[in-house]
Order: sequence, then structure tokens, then C-alpha cells
Amino acid sequence: MAIKITQDDINNAVWKACDTFRGSIDPSVYKDYVLTMLFIKYLSDVHDDKYKAYLEKYNQEHERAKRAMQHERFVVPEHSHFKFLYDSRNEANIGELINIALTDLEEANREKLYSEDGAGIFQNIDFNNSKLGEPKDKNTRLKNLLLDFNQDKLDLRPSHLDGNDIIGGAYMFLIERFASDAGKKAGEFFTPKEVSTLIAKLTKSKPGSRICDPTCGSASLLIKAGEEVDSDNFSLYGQEANGSTWALAVMNMFLHGFDDATIRWGDTIRNPKLKEGDALMKFDTVVANPPFSLDKWGKVEDKEGDKTTISYDPETDQYNRFWRGVPPKSKGDWAFITHMIETTYEGTGKVGVVVPHGVLFRGASEGKIRQKTIEENILEAVIGLPANLFFGTGIPAAILIFNRGKAENTSVLFVDASKSYDSAKNQNKLNENHINHIVDTYRKFNKGELQAGVVEDKFSYIATFEEIQENDFNLNIPRYVDTFEEEAEVNIAAVQKDIENLEGELKEVQVQMDVYLKELMD
Repeated sequence: MAIKITQDDINNAVWKACDTFRGSIDPSVYKDYVLTMLFIKYLSDVHDDKYKAYLEKYNQEHERAKRAMQHERFVVPEHSHFKFLYDSRNEANIGELINIALTDLEEANREKLYSEDGAGIFQNIDFNNSKLGEPKDKNTRLKNLLLDFNQDKLDLRPSHLDGNDIIGGAYMFLIERFASDAGKKAGEFFTPKEVSTLIAKLTKSKPGSRICDPTCGSASLLIKAGEEVDSDNFSLYGQEANGSTWALAVMNMFLHGFDDATIRWGDTIRNPKLKEGDALMKFDTVVANPPFSLDKWGKVEDKEGDKTTISYDPETDQYNRFWRGVPPKSKGDWAFITHMIETTYEGTGKVGVVVPHGVLFRGASEGKIRQKTIEENILEAVIGLPANLFFGTGIPAAILIFNRGKAENTSVLFVDASKSYDSAKNQNKLNENHINHIVDTYRKFNKGELQAGVVEDKFSYIATFEEIQENDFNLNIPRYVDTFEEEAEVNIAAVQKDIENLEGELKEVQVQMDVYLKELMD
């Protein structure tokens, strides 16, 4: 019996493959090359497994087996197959050959690997790019990458894998590792898995749900939201503005087995792509970790000579998303929030969104939008998270839960989970107990099992509409959850004794120093 390849085997192998680039190229750049090669290797190995099965079925008749393969999930042209690239690893134009392989793979699978605007998912990656070094260095790196992916531990044929979601797991493992290494740029493509899990549980969707992430990054949050459904009956939708990250999301969906997911490329505010006819598509659940306080998110002025035209203006948004008010042009947080609310079903839709704390208390236009949203009675919970959870920023964030089916309950749950974390080397982490504590509190509130007032000392509080109104619709968590702790009384006598001991030790050190200096002088 053949030994099955485990998740750890593949994770370790693909991470070792990164040594080809590590130290010479920034992780935010080389991640695309490694992840793309993993995708090619996976498709090639699945193709080989299927081809072997068809050969056995048709008694080694190769032409019938090849014809049968045309109806498979993915078509892998001969020159796009990993084996062809591996056999060509010593060619002087290996970067160009990989580019051709990617183009042919896109063409053979247009319905899966092209956007609605005709852009292929590999259009933003160039294996012949000078970013990989001078021609000799570039060729050496690409050869080593192919060698790394040809090793025994990276046999990705389904028949050799010990589990159903190992490839998706390896992809997510790599994305998280890249996010950890990529610093500020990481926030563009990855939400920490613990935060994704928390939001997915807080917004848990029912079977049959449409689930959307309008700023989906590499789709880690969207995938978690789907995995939280107690059924395979759900549909996933996403949109991502960054072309390279959109490609990661598309590949991520296929590697997790979500072949029917719809992931669009474009600016969600200025050019929403998830539509039905001329109207925005509606969803049961919308989750997102939008860019924090995005500048220049809205109005677009195009100047040509003396003529200025406006190609987009939120004041006249054709979908009327900003009827509560237009957010300031330097902070797009409420633009994303209101888009999310407007794309959920009235009376049932749910929203879970990560925001910076300024969203909770900033005034002017944001304050007016916040007030109208609270008066609508759709805000359900405000959850403060620990600092240093997110890649690229150390600031603490919060999660807002909106429920368009809140019914008669006008109260809002406030949770201060800022102290609920495990310290780690680069990022703080939420553990399973932290997540369950937050989720259990929320679910009890959602079911009407908790009364207004303090729910748990220094952790959670239920505020009535009147209380929030008295606070001028300010949602700053310390206004509701009292986390003040009195400082312990100072023992003056003990402190004086410590000072005396330190002074005595200092005198001894000075005497010893005098001895050493005298020896040096002699």
C-alpha cells in the first residue's frame, strides 16, 4: 500500500520551495510565483490521475482516454503540464515557456480562468520578468522552483493524498505565511484565519444562502463563511480590486473545491460587478475586511485639457447606496459598510465587517451616517478586538454586526475582547476559547436570553437605544463596557526598603569599579 502524503508533508515542501526566492526578492512579489506554480502542479497531477483512470477504463486506448479528458473539470494542454515545464527547466527561455504555458491553460479553460471583462487570471504575473533577476539568475531560480515542485513530497494526485482538502489547506498555509512576512502589504490580500473564523461564526449562514465578500482579497474570509454553513448548499460571491489578489482568490476557490464561486475583478464602490440586470445582487450574508480608512475612495474626475468630466460621483450613485449620507473623501469606511448593508436582503440579511475604531466615534458626515444606521435598528453588536491581530497594522480593530431582521429588540451588544488573546512572535492570536466566548455571548443576545445592562463584568454590556442616544450615538466601547481597574495601594514602607537595598548595592558596585580602575592605572 502506497504511503499517503499528509498536510504537513505538503506544507513543509511548499514552504521549502520559497527558499528559491527568500532573501533576494520581497515576499509580496514572490508569493505570486510560488502560488501559481502550486496551482499548475496541482492541475497537472489531477490530470494525470484522471488520465490513468481513463486508460484503465478504455484498456490503454490513449486516444479514447484523451477524448474523455476533454470533459473533465480542467483541460491541461501538453505544453501547460508541469512535466513539460520540468523537462524544459534547463532551457534558456524557461521564463517565456512558463508564460506560454499559463496563457494556453487560460485559453483552454476560458469559462473558469477569465474575468467577465476578458482578463485572464495570470495576466499580472510574468515568469520572464526582470524582478526575478538578471537572465542567468532568473533561470537558476526558475529551475530550482521546478526542482522543488518535482519532489516526492509534492505528489498532488488525489489518489496519493491523505485527506480531501489538503491542497486548499496548503494554499491557505502559504498565503498566511506570506502575509506574516510581507508586512504592510499583507493586509491587501489576507485576513487572519482566527478573525475569519470569528466573523463566519457570528454571521453563520443557513443552508441555501448566498454569501458575499465585496473586498475579498485572497478569499480566506469568504471560504470560512462558506465552511461554517451546515450544508454544501450555498453559493459564494466576491469582488476584489487588485488584479493579482483577484487571481489568488480565483485559484484559492478552485483549490478548495468551490468551482462554482463567482469572483469578480473591479472596484466595489465605483464599479460593482455583482449585479442582476441593472440592480445590485442581494445576499443573505455579507462579510468583509475592507481597507481601513481608504483615501480617495469616491469621486473620480477625469481631466483632458481644459475639460473636466466626472466618471463617478457618490452623490449621484446610481444604486442609491449612500442615501444615509456620503462619507468623507479621505475615509471610505462607511462607504464599504453602507454598500454591504444595501446588498443584503431586507428583513433577513446579515453583515459582519471589520473596522478601525474611528468608525465608532468620528463625527461630521460619519456621525450622521452612524446615527441613521442606529435609528434604523439594524446594528446588533460592536465587538472590540485585541491590538496587533492584523498583518500590516498594530492598531486594534472592531467587528460590527448588522442584522436586517432584528425585529423589536432595539438594544446593541457591546463586547470588549481587547484582552482576549495569546501573545505570539509577530502577531497576537485569538484561540478557540476566545472565539467561543465572544460567539456564545453574541448568540445568547441574538436569541433574547440576556437583559440590558452588564452581561459580564469588564467584557460585555447591552445598551438600550436610549443610552446610545444619550451618548450622541457614539459607539466607543469604553462608554459602555467598564474595564477600569483600580491600582493596588502602594506599600510605602516596602518601597523605601527596596530603595535602601538598591543604594547599598550601588555603593558596592562603585567600590568594585574603583578597584578595577586603579588596577588599570597601575
